[in-house]
Parts: sequence; structure tokens; C-alpha cells
Amino acid sequence: MCTAATYKTKDHYFGRNLDYEYSYNETVTVTPREYPFEFRLAGSAPSHPAMIGMAFVKDGYPLYYDATNEAGLSVAGLNFPFNAFYPQKDPNKINVAPFEFIPYILCSCKSVAEAREALKNVNVFDENFSAELPHSPLHWMISDDQESVTVEPVRDGLKIYQNPVGILTNNPTFDFHLTNLSNYLNLTREEPTCRFADGFDLKPYSRGMGAIGLPGDLSSASRFVKATFTKLNSVSGDGEAESVSQFFHILGSVEQQMGCCRVEKGFEHTIYSSCCNTTKGIYYYTTYNCSRVVGIDMRRENLDGKALKSYPLLEQDEFFIQN
Repeated sequence: MCTAATYKTKDHYFGRNLDYEYSYNETVTVTPREYPFEFRLAGSAPSHPAMIGMAFVKDGYPLYYDATNEAGLSVAGLNFPFNAFYPQKDPNKINVAPFEFIPYILCSCKSVAEAREALKNVNVFDENFSAELPHSPLHWMISDDQESVTVEPVRDGLKIYQNPVGILTNNPTFDFHLTNLSNYLNLTREEPTCRFADGFDLKPYSRGMGAIGLPGDLSSASRFVKATFTKLNSVSGDGEAESVSQFFHILGSVEQQMGCCRVEKGFEHTIYSSCCNTTKGIYYYTTYNCSRVVGIDMRRENLDGKALKSYPLLEQDEFFIQN
């Protein structure tokens, strides 16, 4: 499972935790403006805005998990099992395969408003990348520095929800997550006051008791609540170091540790966390075994080229012994 988030100080930030039991050897990949995207049924994009993000590059094609284009528009795809439904192709719409969704939006749109308009005529149809790589059940968060939306392909069609909190996790559907927040409306970052009974005065015995009841388990519903509470109450300076640090702390509030969630093929854990400064085009990441923040600046690359540029993830921490 996964968690995606947005954050805004002087600049705008977008990123996610990728929680899974194994890696596909994904890389931070820059797609320049002249890399030719050939979509299965949606035409081609021989020229488009450059983009940077995390991708599994297969047969020269960037299968993006999350990415940002040079206009500052960002998209992340998160696991959405049991709910995601991909219909057959529709001759009356633009048919986009699930693995093409992120590049299609980032090639053709520069804002959430443009994406929302484009999606009115999009059908995310049932198409695999290959026989060896079948499609994943996904939903997506699309964000710019002004707003976010959640896009969910379900049996009733392609649903687009305004996302006022800038957070996305997994199941159930997004409308549930927003309604579920009301179960936690009494949470506060302030010192709580006694409302136990009239005339009965109880005092806090510890700091942080206003957040008693904040979920701490690894379920998608609980991660949504905790990440939303953490993000909406976050405070940091406007500088790059403070902003990026705070963003990783937001994601750290819902990271998954190896051993706490057993699945069929091992233990789900946070393989990587990302934070893209969408204003400047700098993509930062950490990995499970390397907590050092590593950055790749898209604008230092040749963005007028045609070839992908990929950076393998650092997987080992280098410890600094101070004495």
C-alpha cells in the first residue's frame, strides 16, 4: 500500500511512500521534451513538457509510479485493489491504458484544471503493458500548487473527486476517506479541555493528549487520517531544507517498518519515500536502508534531448561517527 501527500511553503512539494514487499529496481528518471511517447490508442506525443519521477524503465519505456512535469503538475498512482475497474476500449473516448495514465496527463496538461477538463473524454481501458507485466489496480492523485484531485476508475465510470486535504492512500474509495475524517473531529494539537461532564474537572497528565484517538495502525484508512492530521498541522520555515525535511516527516508519520505487515511474498515496507519540489523540478528521495536525502535536479539535465536519463537508488546508509 502507499501514501501520497502535498505540502506548500514558499514552494510546492509533492511525493509519496511506496509500500510494497519487493522492488522492481525503480530509478529516478528524467524524460526530456523530445522523448517520443507512443500511446497504445491515444496517439503520440513526440514533443511535450519534460518530467521527472520514479519509474521502472522497461524496454525503454518509463513506467512512472509518480512524476512531475516542468510546469509543476504532479501525478502519483497508488494501489486500489478490488475497487479499480478498467473497461474495454470506448470508440467515443480517448482510450488510455493504466500504465500510460501518468505520462498522458503530464504530456498534455500543465495544471489540475487542464487535467480535469481532459479527463472528461478519457477512458482508462483494460490494457496490459505486456504479458509479463499486467496492469495494476490503481487510482491517482493529481496536484499543482493550487489544488488536488483524486481520480478513480470504478465500475460506475471514471470518478474525479476534489481533494481538499492533498492526501491519498488506498482502499476504500476516496469519498469514504473524506467522510471518515469526521470520526476524528475532536482531535486537536492544542492542550485538551475537559468535556467529560459538567462540574467534573479533569487535567491532562501528558503533552499531546489532544491527539488521543489518532490512528497508528498501517491500514489505508488509518494512514489517511494520520497523514492528513500531520500534514494539516505541520509547521516549518519556507527554506528548502526546512520544507523538504518537514515533508519527509509527514511521510514518516505513516511509514511501514519491515516485519509489521506480513503478505504472501514477504513483508510490506516503505521501499522509498519521495519529495519533489514541483516549483524547481528537484526530486528528492530516501530508501528503506538509506535515510540520507538524495536529490536530482531535472533542470540540470538536457531537457531538449530524446533519451531517458535514469539514476539508480542509493540503498546503503553511510554513517557519520562524530567523535
